[in-house]
Amino acid sequence: MSKPSARYRRIILKISGESLCPPGGFGLQRAALDRIAAEIGEVVALGVQVAVVVGGGNFLRGANVADDLGVARATADYMGMLATVLNALALQEALERNGHPVRVQNALTIERVGEPFDRRRCLRHLEKGRVVILGGGTGNPHVTTDSCASIRGIELGVDVLLKGTKVDGVYDDDPARNPDAKLFETVTHEQIVNGRLRVMDLGAIEMCEQYRLPVIVFNLFKPGTLRRIILGEPLGTRVSPA
Repeated sequence: MSKPSARYRRIILKISGESLCPPGGFGLQRAALDRIAAEIGEVVALGVQVAVVVGGGNFLRGANVADDLGVARATADYMGMLATVLNALALQEALERNGHPVRVQNALTIERVGEPFDRRRCLRHLEKGRVVILGGGTGNPHVTTDSCASIRGIELGVDVLLKGTKVDGVYDDDPARNPDAKLFETVTHEQIVNGRLRVMDLGAIEMCEQYRLPVIVFNLFKPGTLRRIILGEPLGTRVSPA
């Protein structure tokens, strides 16, 4: 029996740090790591090239640290980048436990725990079927991991940026507070920016619009959703150029 046909050849997946810890918790949880690794593994099994950008909010967020500790925002952002490296290493171990070859590439120079990000080497890993986890954000303060996902997605020539969240897609209001919030099936980059819809930071969305990179926002916590999207099912919200 032939395997199902994937709609996308190469993707970049953006996941939050909170997806790697207990709900509402802190740090890391093996069950959460293994679940995410299994979701990624199902996509790799379809022959799709997968790059992953991880956030660091399960340890700290730069903006909060700057306010709470009274440190410079740039310093706080570097601390947040280090948090993403912790998550990248943990996810690497989870993927390897599940039998998937993987490499970590960091935007910060920490050669003992991962390769420095190199576009050509990253592409070579992807072409060989390795998952590449991109830690350290962009390596620059004042830039979010959402923007990192947009930049790296454009650099690597991906077909789509997949943003895993806790909700089913993009809404016209916060669904946690408003049960009547409307879920959009499709929306344009321009509508996201003009409507200030809470999807990704606006700089990331504007970059995707400029380079015509589609984004799919979906619920990462519903098992199998990632694979179903890769197979072409219209789940989540698709953000496309006008």
